[in-house]
Amino acid sequence: MLKGEFLVYGWLEKLSNNYGGGLWNFYDLSNGGFYMAPCDDKRFKIDVSGNYFSSEMSADAAGIVASLFAQCDLANRYDDDKLINQYHWLRDFATEHAESDLIMRAID
Repeated sequence: MLKGEFLVYGWLEKLSNNYGGGLWNFYDLSNGGFYMAPCDDKRFKIDVSGNYFSSEMSADAAGIVASLFAQCDLANRYDDDKLINQYHWLRDFATEHAESDLIMRAID
């Protein structure tokens, strides 16, 4: 878990130049997934150079994006079904989020 947690922090640091650390909330989802998001009311500018995405989103949406990138990283590294499922469960949840369009464009 700790390795994944630090990966999420690292991903948000990489994706957002206005992230400077802070407290995070941890969420367990009813479908079995989970994610982390900064405890912040500000919007984060997210830049994903690999897919030409650049936009602002809430801390919650930014946390979902960072969590998805981290979970994908872990799933690719360890080729573990549970990690792969975690990614898909969070992605399913993200499709119902108020900022789902931004989240999907960021991870595409």
